[in-house]
Amino acid sequence: MRVSVPASSANLGPGFDALGLALDLPFLLSNSPGGKALEAEPTHPASVAFARAGGRGPLWWKSPIPPGRGLGFSGSARVAGALMGLLQAGRPEAEAKPIALGIACELEGHPDNAAASMLGGITTAAGGRAVRISTPLDLSVVVWWPSSSTSTNQARAALPSTVPFEDAVFNVGRSSLLVAALAAGDVASLATATEDRLHQQARLAMSPVSAVALDALRDAGVLAAWLSGSGPTVAAFVWPDDAERVVAALPADGTARILRIDTIGAHSVRT
Repeated sequence: MRVSVPASSANLGPGFDALGLALDLPFLLSNSPGGKALEAEPTHPASVAFARAGGRGPLWWKSPIPPGRGLGFSGSARVAGALMGLLQAGRPEAEAKPIALGIACELEGHPDNAAASMLGGITTAAGGRAVRISTPLDLSVVVWWPSSSTSTNQARAALPSTVPFEDAVFNVGRSSLLVAALAAGDVASLATATEDRLHQQARLAMSPVSAVALDALRDAGVLAAWLSGSGPTVAAFVWPDDAERVVAALPADGTARILRIDTIGAHSVRT
């Protein structure tokens, strides 16, 4: 048995712990060895979620998702482990998915990455519910990350415990505008809609090279740009035909990829 779960980019600027999108970098999890897969240690996030879902036995995984870079490695792994455990127990996939999502969100501590990885596409999640946002836009996503990684816990610890009322209102408005702009296909609103005052500035201070790359994306005229999750990856919406030009404008001392939004989400794969 094998499951495939896409990577994710969370927050999309203002949607802290709520908005996310799935990216076509797969986390593959299997209950049998092969294909250069690595055996998962008991402490691996996939193994922990697998056990939480009642799964038994060893697991093997492989993935191009870079861990510790803000592309949802742990979220994808937890979704994969939880889904594998429920499928192993004989649950139908459609029935297993919402249960697996609940397990993954509980282990993650926030639902943004897990919801996108489970449902695919662009999602919003809050209050134990997750909804996929339909959009008519055909967009690519350019991502860039430096050689350094970021600890999610340290990045959260860097955030203030309270924020000014004006900043809270600012982000509520931007995240609402982003959902509406995506649903309506309003490209002109995307740059404004991905502005943030809650978390990006503090997190970018921890990775100055990411701030430079984010400025480079905006200077290149992308449709919208944001810090992916807690960083250090930065990401941007671009037209597919413009992606190569944008990549060429990014700093050379990092890794750039042109990705598509994954529209399938988590699913089992026949072997």
